[in-house]
Amino acid sequence: MKATKRIILFTGDGKGKTTAALGMVLRASGHGMKSLVIQFVKSDADTGELAACRQISGVEIVQAGRGFVPDRTDPLFQEHRQAAEQGMDLAERALLSGGYDLVILDEICIAVWKGLLDEKRIIDAVLKGGPGTCVVMTGRNATAGLTSLADTVTEMRMVKHGFTEGFEAQKGVEY
Repeated sequence: MKATKRIILFTGDGKGKTTAALGMVLRASGHGMKSLVIQFVKSDADTGELAACRQISGVEIVQAGRGFVPDRTDPLFQEHRQAAEQGMDLAERALLSGGYDLVILDEICIAVWKGLLDEKRIIDAVLKGGPGTCVVMTGRNATAGLTSLADTVTEMRMVKHGFTEGFEAQKGVEY
């Protein structure tokens, strides 16, 4: 059976969007497929996913973010925007190349919502991707355009979260 182009979106206010996408990377690597993960907001070099992905053959992971995005009036906002644009340049090249079976655009919904990237640019890039490429987009506040683009949309809904109970971010759980 020939692979079909898929576009999957994990959104919502609940925990697990990036985790679900990385689970797909793990699954794809088990089939010898090549994956690229581009993280559009995250910048912490000490995360478990970075360490793990670097150990898996056929998986590339790139942090194209600068961390928590400041308000648009903050002078640092343009630095965050430029980083996201460079990440999007990489995503466009990767999608056009046909060299990846799975491309994860992690936190791309946040990048659009915060004004770092233009929704139309993302839609155009994803549509130009190869016929056998699976694209996974993640992040809170998915726009109507990104939701319409996807053939599968899962919304993670927070019912309860440890942070509200006083838990701090924990290695291996949150990062």
